[in-house]
Amino acid sequence: MSFSETISPLLGRWALSWFFGNAAMDIVYHWSGIVAQLGAKHLPLPPLLLVVALLMIVMGVVSLAFGYHTRYGAVILFGLTIAAAFALHDFWHFANAASREVEFDIFTRDVAICGGLLVMIGLGGGPFAIDNRSMGGGKGRR
Repeated sequence: MSFSETISPLLGRWALSWFFGNAAMDIVYHWSGIVAQLGAKHLPLPPLLLVVALLMIVMGVVSLAFGYHTRYGAVILFGLTIAAAFALHDFWHFANAASREVEFDIFTRDVAICGGLLVMIGLGGGPFAIDNRSMGGGKGRR
């Protein structure tokens, strides 16, 4: 296995963890503003949705950062990201071209992040993941 095949999954997991970790911190620091934005999108029970989203993000970040149940963590973050993209960044409903472009950019970013998460789901966390630690001197799980 080449150096890039060994280190790339680790760096990819850390990059995704960093991105979602920043999103979690943004939720914590701007709680009331985000609750108001969710309410403006007519989503039910915005504070409860935000608590659930925050818990999902934290579980996904820990999972990807350490490579522990990587695929499950990636599935959680994928589901949350794709749902948020369609619910919160519905660019097709904007008449104003500038607003539509901003929402489209965020939507496409979210879809690209989902692509990275799908790679994690398909390939796992790589050799430096807890998922792939040696089991009793034999080969690690893949």
